Amino acid sequence: MPPSPRRASFERKSSETVIKVSLNLDGRGKTKIKTPIGLLSHMLDLFCFHGFFDLSLEVKGDTHIDIHHTNEDIGIVLGKAFKEALKDKKGIRRFGWAFTPMENTLGQTVIDISGRGHCTMNFDGPSQGSNKEEGYTFQDLEHFLDSFAKSLGANLIVTIKDPKSTADLHTVLETVFKSLGMALDQATAIDPRRKGIPSTKGIID
Repeated sequence: MPPSPRRASFERKSSETVIKVSLNLDGRGKTKIKTPIGLLSHMLDLFCFHGFFDLSLEVKGDTHIDIHHTNEDIGIVLGKAFKEALKDKKGIRRFGWAFTPMENTLGQTVIDISGRGHCTMNFDGPSQGSNKEEGYTFQDLEHFLDSFAKSLGANLIVTIKDPKSTADLHTVLETVFKSLGMALDQATAIDPRRKGIPSTKGIID
């Protein structure tokens, strides 16, 4: 276990959303999540369960207009919460990767907590444009992950493989969020061999 608790708790208010978050990196995967985007709430439950993160998240947003602002701001807040909980990132493994299969679909996430925010999504099979569930789309997923990666300061590459192009959006999302949780758990884990910050520069912003 880390020498001190790695937690973050704060509230973010804007004209579009009000978000309260409490995060424990070294938890058991317990969640209390309430957002107006039901599908995203479910995916965040899976993300935390497989990453062993304890998360309390309460969100109010202008979803009467659309889900864009709320989806984006949840990604921003979660990224900031992880960044705050990691503090100076001393002793972490920094890199993480994971695969999650579901029927014909394979979700792969690779992450580097480098201090440089970047997100790339690669699709191999699924139709990005037409697949939609509960108002959520592939584009919303990409926007969420991009906001999360940039706020955390991580290089994030997500690859979705569905050779037969048969998976619905729910299936695809599950493979992404489960693999993201597992990869981030690996990257944020403390390596007892690492006595300092995992960068030859001696700092990760």
